[in-house]
Amino acid sequence: MFSLKQNSWFIRKVVIWRAVASIAWSVLLLPVTTAVFVLLSRFSLFHPIQWISDCTSLLTASSTIFSLVVLCGVVLITGFFNLEFYTLVPSIPCSRMALLGMVLHPRQCVHSLVYCTMGMLVMWCASVTIGGRYSTLGTPCRQSESGEVVTCLNEYHLFLLLAGAFMGYSHSFLGVVQNMYYMSFQPIQQYKYPRFKGCLPMVVKCSVVQALYSARNFAALYFFFGYAPKTWISSTLNLQINSSLQPLDSLTGLLDFSLLYHLSISGTFLYLTWYLTVLLFRIYVIEAYSFPVQSTFTEDAEQCLPKVLTEKNTLVMKFLALQDLALLSQHSLSRRLEVFSLSQPGGHPHNWNAISRECLSLLSELTQRLVAHQDAVASNGRVKSQSASSDTRSASSSSSVVSGTDDIVETPRLNVPLRTPGSVFKSSVGGANSTLTAPFTPDVDSPFSSPAIRRLVGQQDPQSPWFGTVQSPHIMRRGPKLWSASTESQSNGSPPASPATVLSPPAASQKPSFLAQWLQNRREQLPEASSQALFADCQAHIWALQGLSHLVAASFSEDQFGVVQTTLPSILSCLVVLLEAVDRHFKLPHASSKPVRTICSMGDSTYKTLRFALRAALKTAIYKITTTFGEHLNAVNISTEHRKRLQQFLEFKE
Repeated sequence: MFSLKQNSWFIRKVVIWRAVASIAWSVLLLPVTTAVFVLLSRFSLFHPIQWISDCTSLLTASSTIFSLVVLCGVVLITGFFNLEFYTLVPSIPCSRMALLGMVLHPRQCVHSLVYCTMGMLVMWCASVTIGGRYSTLGTPCRQSESGEVVTCLNEYHLFLLLAGAFMGYSHSFLGVVQNMYYMSFQPIQQYKYPRFKGCLPMVVKCSVVQALYSARNFAALYFFFGYAPKTWISSTLNLQINSSLQPLDSLTGLLDFSLLYHLSISGTFLYLTWYLTVLLFRIYVIEAYSFPVQSTFTEDAEQCLPKVLTEKNTLVMKFLALQDLALLSQHSLSRRLEVFSLSQPGGHPHNWNAISRECLSLLSELTQRLVAHQDAVASNGRVKSQSASSDTRSASSSSSVVSGTDDIVETPRLNVPLRTPGSVFKSSVGGANSTLTAPFTPDVDSPFSSPAIRRLVGQQDPQSPWFGTVQSPHIMRRGPKLWSASTESQSNGSPPASPATVLSPPAASQKPSFLAQWLQNRREQLPEASSQALFADCQAHIWALQGLSHLVAASFSEDQFGVVQTTLPSILSCLVVLLEAVDRHFKLPHASSKPVRTICSMGDSTYKTLRFALRAALKTAIYKITTTFGEHLNAVNISTEHRKRLQQFLEFKE
């Protein structure tokens, strides 16, 4: 109980207080951004003296101070949502239906509703600050026959409020589509102020661009549907509509330069307030943290690096620990010596065993994930026949993932793997407990296999369309698509429909309805997104590769007790097996070989290139070990196949 309390306090100290610091700085930046907004909203080119005096008096007015209080509340709520929704593993929808499910999720609907409300609050503050015709929702327009002043609806104020709600929903929607709450760790470590200074121009540019896009879209939306909310609000609040003014839901009403200008700068102020909060949260939370390798006191053992590496409840702590491992393995001699040290009394390498075990578990889990994915692709989403040969291949494949030879101790596997979007494995065969078959193994029972292969093995199915005369190769195009395997039967435990029945012309009574066909098309997986989702959490594996390789290379001259040599065969075998799995993945037709270009948005798209970074880090790690040990690797007890692959690295042929 004591250690759990200590660990929870430690996590609160690292994560919560970083989030609080980012929110505090966002609040402190509010007067600066508000002052810039006031200067732009009252801009006057021909009367500069009056412009400066009006802005000075407005900044000290009570309405502006009240608006700042409201904006502080908005920033606090934004910071809370950042802490609640942030993620280190992006959610990548692998189908259109999955994306629709994310947008319509109840949690996301609440998020959109809150941001619509906050958008209206920010726009209300902006309209009060601008003043003039935007100041209030109701304005006196004329006198009635009895002499009373009639209050009419101020459509300009309503226009800005509805624009704020629209921009709030756009921000919430783009947060899902662009993974705005995904936080990636920078490859080059920077202090907080230089990084904020470097990212500030990008944040301002994205705020302006997004505000212009939102202003254009909202103006078009208000042109077609603006009459309905205007009529409903006027009748609800008992306000009259001033017929003497040009309505804004018309072309001449929207072609108002002053209105569009104030809408654009108000939208820029709204997005800048939210984007600065997101930027500061990213900078603070993912800042590098140095964990002690070992501690003299027992109560501080939960805060040491080997213990934090196994953290499963708070993923950010695990990522920070892996990042610290990669940094210490390259830049800290004293901390590397602590990793190689022996416990007293007893003389056991507890630090190295714990660190290497966790890193190998991560890499082994990734290897199993890739092999399972390749097996699903090779079988084209269909259950392969469980022959003795396939069982043998499965057993040898799964054992080779863990260790290189029979004499090497099995590498521990990760019991609770890092979260990866489950849509990648919706078409996997048999789930997690299924046997793994070698990718690209020809299936003689499949109607897609060549008749020549069937004659070689002496098998030919009379029910197959390939029996007898060879059919047209266009039959293959009518077969099940590679990324549209059905998931209902597999989730229920029953095998999917036979491919032969798919190839045969369906009867008129069995023809699917238009709605069923439309839903099936929307559920078809996107190949590129599936590949990205497979490597969504690979930043942790990249750090594990960097930490392991640099520690192993440093052990050649710094490991006085030889603690690394006992696990070197397992490390080499694990790296080679992972490299083979990665190479096979990049040979699949869906794996793009070119990183995509990023556009101006606050959403972090670095996850799209994680698989390329992992492949580069993996080859770099192997080269780091082979160039350090050289021909001494011939004395390591590994399999012949792995030794041949390492020889290519020794000869610089990879």
